[in-house]
Amino acid sequence: MTDSEAPPAKAPQGVSGAPALPRPVLEIASGYAFAGPALDLGALLWDGRCLPDVQIRIPLPMLNRHGLVAGATGTGKTKTLQLIAEQLSAQGVPVFLADVKGDVSGISAPGQENDKVRARAGEVRQEWTPAGFPCEFYALGGMGHGIPVRATVTSFGPVLLSKVLQLNQTQEQSLGLIFHYADQKGLELVDLLDLRAVVTFLTSDEGKSELKGIGGLSTATAGVILRSLTAFEAQGMSPFFGEPEFDTSELSRVSGDGRGTVSVLELPAVQDKPQLFSTFLMWLLADLFHDLPEVGDVEKPKLVFFFDEAHLLFNDVSKAFLDAVTQTVRLIRSKGVGVFFVTQTPKDVPGDVLAQLGNRVQHALRAFTPDDQKALGSTVKTFPNSPYDLEEVLTVLGTGEAVVTVLSEKGAPTPVAATRLRAPESLMGPVDPAVLDRAVEQSPLYGRYAEAVDRESAYEKLTAREAEAASSPAPAAPSAPAESASSRGRGQKADGQDSSVVEQVVGSGVFKSLARSLGTQIGREITRSIFGTARRRR
Repeated sequence: MTDSEAPPAKAPQGVSGAPALPRPVLEIASGYAFAGPALDLGALLWDGRCLPDVQIRIPLPMLNRHGLVAGATGTGKTKTLQLIAEQLSAQGVPVFLADVKGDVSGISAPGQENDKVRARAGEVRQEWTPAGFPCEFYALGGMGHGIPVRATVTSFGPVLLSKVLQLNQTQEQSLGLIFHYADQKGLELVDLLDLRAVVTFLTSDEGKSELKGIGGLSTATAGVILRSLTAFEAQGMSPFFGEPEFDTSELSRVSGDGRGTVSVLELPAVQDKPQLFSTFLMWLLADLFHDLPEVGDVEKPKLVFFFDEAHLLFNDVSKAFLDAVTQTVRLIRSKGVGVFFVTQTPKDVPGDVLAQLGNRVQHALRAFTPDDQKALGSTVKTFPNSPYDLEEVLTVLGTGEAVVTVLSEKGAPTPVAATRLRAPESLMGPVDPAVLDRAVEQSPLYGRYAEAVDRESAYEKLTAREAEAASSPAPAAPSAPAESASSRGRGQKADGQDSSVVEQVVGSGVFKSLARSLGTQIGREITRSIFGTARRRR
C-alpha cells in the first residue's frame, strides 16, 4: 500500500480486529492512524514483540515542524535519515542531507536484497522493493567528490565568519564594522584575500579615520583577525570562499518524474574541521531563510533539511549566535522548510531550539558511566508521559529501533511508540567513487559551478586605486593629503610586487570604478538577514 492510499483513521478497536491487545497499544495505534499522506517509519514494539498491525507514521504536512534524530553511535541514525529521505523524495519533496561519514551516497542506487533485509521487511510488514532516488552530489569548495559549493565572504557575513574564525564578542563586533564599511563603499568581499586587503587598509595611516565615527578598529583586534585568517587559510579553507557562489534554490529542485531531488553534501574531506562544516550548513539554512517566500502551512514541505552532527553547531557559541539559530529555526517553518537536527542526545541541542522540534526519533542510548546515566535521565524527561519505562527501553533498543513521538495532523504530540524501523530501499552504503564522479560530471549543474571565477572585487579595486595614485603626478599643494600619502607602501602581493593600498576609498574616480562592479550599488549597505548574511540578487 502506498502512502497516498493510506486507510482513514479508525477507532482503536478497529486496528486489524485486535481488541484483545492491551489498551495502551490500542491508544498508540489510534494516535498514528492518520487519514492524510504520511511517511511510514515502522511497526510498534510492545512487551518484546513487534506488532506489524500497528504502523508508526509521520504526517507529511507536519515535516516542516522540524525534528530530532538522536542516538548513540552505531544505533542506526544514518539509516533512519535514509529511510525518511527516500519517502520524502517519492512524494515529491526535495531533501538535503549532510554526509559526514561518506556513506549516504547509496541513496542514489537500488538496495541489495539479503536475509537481513527480507527478515526486517517481514517483521514490519513492508513491501520492500529496491529503488534508487534522484540525487545531486556536492562538496564544500570542491574538496572531495561533488559539485563545488562556495560562498562569498560578503554573503557569508560577519556573524558566521566570526564563529569559523573563533573570534570573541569584541572581535566579532569589529569584524561587523569592517563588513559595514565594505558594504557602504561597494567593496565586494568575494574571497579571503579581499577581506585581508580591507582590514589592512583600515589599519593604515590613511584608513584609520574611516571607522572613527562608528567606533574604530584597534590595531590589536585587526591583528587577531588577520592572524585568524592566516591560520584558517593554512588549513586549506580558502577554496570555500569565492565564486561562482552556490545558489541555494538548487536544493529545492524536483526531478522530471516528480520525485524530489536528494542533495547530498559530501563532507568526509572536512571531517577534521567540524566547526567549518557545521557553520557552512547554517549558512545554507540562513540563505534559504531569507530567499524563500512565506507560504504558511502547506500540504507538503518545500524542502526538508537534515543537519548532521548538530552538536558541533552549538559548541562555544555566543548568546547572540544561539538566538539567531533559534529565530531561524522558528521562522523558517513558514517558508515550508523542515529542519531535522541529528546528534547523539537531545541535550546536545539547546533548550530553546529543542522546543521547536516537534518530531522525535530517539535511537538507543548507552548508560555505562555516570555522565551517560545523567544524559539518559535528561532525555527521558523530554518525552511526553508514556506507558513505557523509557529509561529501560532506551538502553535495550536494538540497531534500527527507536522511540518515536511526532506531531499529529492537528499538531498535537502522538503517543510515545517504541518502533522497529523499516529498511531503506536504496543502497545502505556508499556507491563506487567512479560512479559518483560520473554522476557529478553529468549533472547539469557541473558546468555552472565547477570552475572557479576570480573577478574584480575589493582586493583588485584597492590595488588598482593604489597603482593609479602612484602613477599620478605629485600634487602641487598640500590640499590633497590622500594622494600625497599614496606613495607609502603597506605590503607585498604574493608575486612580490608592491600591493600597498593607502588611498582613501572616496572620490568620484573610485565611485565610477565601483559602479562597474556587478550587483553593487555604491553607498548602499547590503541588506542582511538574521545572521548578517547578505541578500543576493538571483
